[in-house]
Amino acid sequence: MVNTDAAFLIDAEPSVLQVAVGRPQSNPAGTYENTGIEKLPQSHIDVLAPGPNYGDGSGVVGDTIGDDKHHGGADKAVYAFAREELDFWEGELGRELVYGSFGENITTAGVKWSEVYIGQRVSIGSAELEVSVPRTPCATFAAWLDEKGWVKRFAQRGDCGSYFRVITAGRIRPLDEVRFGPVPEHGVTMGEAFAAKLGDKDAARKVFDAGVLPGHHHEQLGRLLN
Repeated sequence: MVNTDAAFLIDAEPSVLQVAVGRPQSNPAGTYENTGIEKLPQSHIDVLAPGPNYGDGSGVVGDTIGDDKHHGGADKAVYAFAREELDFWEGELGRELVYGSFGENITTAGVKWSEVYIGQRVSIGSAELEVSVPRTPCATFAAWLDEKGWVKRFAQRGDCGSYFRVITAGRIRPLDEVRFGPVPEHGVTMGEAFAAKLGDKDAARKVFDAGVLPGHHHEQLGRLLN
């Protein structure tokens, strides 16, 4: 049963609009050779849990990871972004943004990802996912969109979408319902974790004290606070 009173739901039927995988292409930022940021639509995606570390590949079968020093692995297995946020940025940028424009594997409707909770379980199709860590906007993202000051603008908006771990491997298709599990007791949202990662010390204290981010993400907040 979907809790339609939850703050992160913005209509009664959160669902998948598109699923996509990245194909290797030349990196417009030049920081590494190839990128998979352009996501191309598919009839379905199969998701599974990759190894624990960056460089262990995507959790989406057939998806390209270009920057294997900062992407891939268990905590960044699958990435989702909201169509509603793409619509917002269309208005801001004055240009069309098709599904997958922000490098997402799953484009959703009806979910405000900044308001979901770190560690919350999400069932889509036959897969079970878990909200994991924020996205950090990077040079490749900025070069891909070719917008001046893009990293700062995206950060100020405060909605980075959501990375997921794969708890149960499965298949996800367009029109699949997005079903949320119970809210974790710590109450830390993705938006708060994103703000913390970007240097907001009040948010960092809350997220650090809750201990909800894994490994070096947690250690990074500790260094900020110290």
